[in-house]
Amino acid sequence: MTAHLPDFSIAAPDAAIVPALQRKIDHKTKPLGALGQLEQVALRLGRMQQTLTPTLTQPHILVFAGDHGAAKVGVSAFPQDVTWQMVENFLAGGAAINVFARHNGLSIQVIDCGVAHDFGVRDGLVDAKQGPGTANYVVEPAMSAEACAAALARGQALAHERADAGCNVVGFGEMGIGNTASASLITHALTGTPLVDCIGRGTGLDDAGLTRKRELLTQAVARAALPANAPAERVLAEFGGFEIVTMAGAMLGAAERGMTLLVDGFIVTSALLAASRLAPEVVDYCIFCHRSAEPGHLAQLDALGADPLLDLGLRLGEGTGAALAWPLVKAAAGFLNEMASFESAGVAEKL
Repeated sequence: MTAHLPDFSIAAPDAAIVPALQRKIDHKTKPLGALGQLEQVALRLGRMQQTLTPTLTQPHILVFAGDHGAAKVGVSAFPQDVTWQMVENFLAGGAAINVFARHNGLSIQVIDCGVAHDFGVRDGLVDAKQGPGTANYVVEPAMSAEACAAALARGQALAHERADAGCNVVGFGEMGIGNTASASLITHALTGTPLVDCIGRGTGLDDAGLTRKRELLTQAVARAALPANAPAERVLAEFGGFEIVTMAGAMLGAAERGMTLLVDGFIVTSALLAASRLAPEVVDYCIFCHRSAEPGHLAQLDALGADPLLDLGLRLGEGTGAALAWPLVKAAAGFLNEMASFESAGVAEKL
């Protein structure tokens, strides 16, 4: 890679505050550890923000959309046109992510990173298009090094814009026919997990379709011939989608500003895997929201040492897992800030 990558400067949250946070959590009117994973979330929020009273403001779901050249050769059960049609559905408020966001008080921003469709200027749609979809990574790199660097920079800027507007919580979602295949290749390349263990049925491939997907992705791996320690930016250029790369840049930009990142499923976590290789500190700002039904998600979570909040068998994407987990994140901050301590409530502690 010869393109100049953006500079990402992420400060690891200072661990010095952790003992005070843990004391505050432990002295709430409950047995030690009785709130389970919510206690871990509360501690993470306090450490991210370096405060005993974390606040969550203007929460947003960012939905990154892009097309994949490999979708035209059969890595998905759906035609490529579904990408732009679903973007229209997002803009009309009719998708699952719209419903969950409305019910949970989340704002949505849809970002065209590289959909093979001209939307024109539309309310609620951000134009971050790097091109009309990527190239077919089965036969050539998905994008140039320069396009990869530009997408990372655009994502970084988008996150900074949200932070400047007062948002400190951002959930990540995506839309792109064929992007589970891209995520499988990224996961294989960055974790060393056998390719077959990274490939699932995506949007619903039958057995014959799954076999074809495995064959095509095997060809892509052989064509790229990446070394085991290939840098993340090269992996992204070889196999990524514009939506995945832009999302990785946005994750890094959000962490630079100390924002809380709500991490969705398989495709979103592939972007985070790449982001974490560019700046490992990004993971300190993440709340892992759900465990996807896609088999490759397990390899991603293992590589990141993550234990998600939900395991509902979800495999939709769009940021739906992040939206569904959001009330739990709010509850974690709520109990830390509002729940009485044994002392303040006049309740005797355990002998």
